[in-house]
Amino acid sequence: MKDNPIWQPSAERIQQARITQFRQYLEQQQQCSLPDYSALYQWSIENIATFWRSIAEFCQMKFHRPPQQTLTNEQPMQDAQLFTKVRWFQGSTLNYAEHLLSRRDNHPAIISYDESGCRQQLSYAQLFEQVTAVSYQLKAMGVAKGDRVAGMLPNCSEAIIAMLATTSLGAVWSSCSPDFGTHGVVDRFGQIEPKVFIACSGYYYNGKVIDCRPKLKEIQQQLPNVQHTIILQFLEQPLDVSEHSKSTDWAELLATPPADYQLCFESCAFDDPLFILYSSGTTGKPKCIVHGVGGTLLQHLKEHQLHTDITDQDVLFYFTTCGWMMWNWLVSGLASGATLVLYDGSPFHPKPSVLWDMAEREQISVFGTSAKYIAALEKAEVKPAQSHQLAALKAILSTGSPLSHESFDYVYRDIKQDVCLSSISGGTDIISCFALGNPTLPVYRGQLQCRGLGMAVEFYNEAGEATTGEKGELVCKQPFPSMPIGFWQDPDGSKYHKAYFSKFPGIWCHGDYGELTEQGGVIIHGRADAVLNPGGVRIGTAEIYRQVEQVPEVLESIAVGQQWQDDVRVVLFVKLKPGVHLTAQLITTIKKTIREHTSPRHVPAKVLEVADIPRTISGKIVELAVRKVIHSEAVDNTDALANPEALEYFKDRKELLEE
Repeated sequence: MKDNPIWQPSAERIQQARITQFRQYLEQQQQCSLPDYSALYQWSIENIATFWRSIAEFCQMKFHRPPQQTLTNEQPMQDAQLFTKVRWFQGSTLNYAEHLLSRRDNHPAIISYDESGCRQQLSYAQLFEQVTAVSYQLKAMGVAKGDRVAGMLPNCSEAIIAMLATTSLGAVWSSCSPDFGTHGVVDRFGQIEPKVFIACSGYYYNGKVIDCRPKLKEIQQQLPNVQHTIILQFLEQPLDVSEHSKSTDWAELLATPPADYQLCFESCAFDDPLFILYSSGTTGKPKCIVHGVGGTLLQHLKEHQLHTDITDQDVLFYFTTCGWMMWNWLVSGLASGATLVLYDGSPFHPKPSVLWDMAEREQISVFGTSAKYIAALEKAEVKPAQSHQLAALKAILSTGSPLSHESFDYVYRDIKQDVCLSSISGGTDIISCFALGNPTLPVYRGQLQCRGLGMAVEFYNEAGEATTGEKGELVCKQPFPSMPIGFWQDPDGSKYHKAYFSKFPGIWCHGDYGELTEQGGVIIHGRADAVLNPGGVRIGTAEIYRQVEQVPEVLESIAVGQQWQDDVRVVLFVKLKPGVHLTAQLITTIKKTIREHTSPRHVPAKVLEVADIPRTISGKIVELAVRKVIHSEAVDNTDALANPEALEYFKDRKELLEE
């Protein structure tokens, strides 16, 4: 029996959607019939070269030199070597920043907020002027094609300006948020040896002023290849840049360049490096994942315009930091002419409704956030539907972890009834999504609406067989343009191969555990490496979290497998509401809730209370680090965590785990 959808788009919305226009465009161009999304998706993965070329044409990518060939090898991939050596749009040249700066009018380009409520706005014309000025200064500092520029910055307009100035020159941009510790910053930027380092003197979070000046000095000493440091003053007491060798105040960069200086966009090959992103680094130094110019842009254009229905009249917001791939994804919205809204700080300061106050004021049409934020809103009993006017809001996006069925209910009950709620899933590895939303499809509780166009996604069981309605490993059977062009300092590609192709040879294995549904949607059950295996039964952690966090006393939880008497037993740690403590009765309630809604195998053998749960800087809980701690193994890189001190709570519980 099929579930009923909890939201369906109107006939008018379907007709006006960009993805509908694209489907009609393809039918005309290819002389084929594509009556619905299922047919369009199937055609896209059976004709990948023609499909991606059509995306480039429909989304009006501007090539300095057109491609000689869309794809170097259109045959099915037989091994990882063929998969990774495929070349897209060979012979073409283009520039990423040029696409994001193609609009030059007075329409708002970036609106930014901080915790104090300070609002700043830049038009597209002003953005172009400031990028021109910073580009001139970077060029004067010797930044050229292929050089790296690294930023440790809040989520502010200056970060976007610096990135655009960098990429206009054909240089490579890499960023992290200022809440990284010294080692976390050096572990990342030290590997890529940036020529220029752009950093803030401080930032604001949860009502506190965080001074970065001592940390900044330490970082500079450990990045010997940096030739120039640019300092963005964020504190009331400005940093004396004379104390830092070869340092420049950001304000100096905005000086008007010579009258004869024009912003030129360096021609880059389709697979020239654009961004360097990083793995979480909780098991060692983070991997430096290099993404290419053309693949990043093409994939983002597809996801924005077709899967999210973003146009030049939309206002796009994503709650993110500069250290998460969603920042890169958000910024590419400028290529569609949209207005970006930025927020830097705690999403609950000075009050839980702060982001919805902003959404109402700015008429945000696409609101992006994390599943954890939505769950926390419900726990805080925030009900924007009763308190805010959100007429412009047409889509809510959620990622970072699986969005529970109950969170779907909360959004439609307490935020807005007529909205396309799109849970999306992909990752830093591909700077985009494998499964995501679609404005022309219904929404089902707990499901991501569809697999992305051009993404040949399946779920493989242990035998390497594709399944529907059964849990398995998320794989992608065909190459796609936003695959990394490689890892930094991995000349033979061995680290790259090991990361994605060692489990199923010749097939990209992403590391997520989930299933394909009969409606054509996707359910993600968690990370494959965090899957629990009691008695040989594989259980996704999200299945447990969904039930536990319905218990009113529980704020959040983390489940790991503990080696126990030649088997694995499930251990659940819970963070409780202030003033609440774990009692025998509450443990019984938690176990009963899990048993009644899942299976006896899901019920934890132990339930223990902790004061906090460790998470990465981007907000993802880290089951692997906790599993290591309870097995007395070292956690190699705690600088990757936003709250490394939380691991101590698990060390303190070790004696209870011996019972």
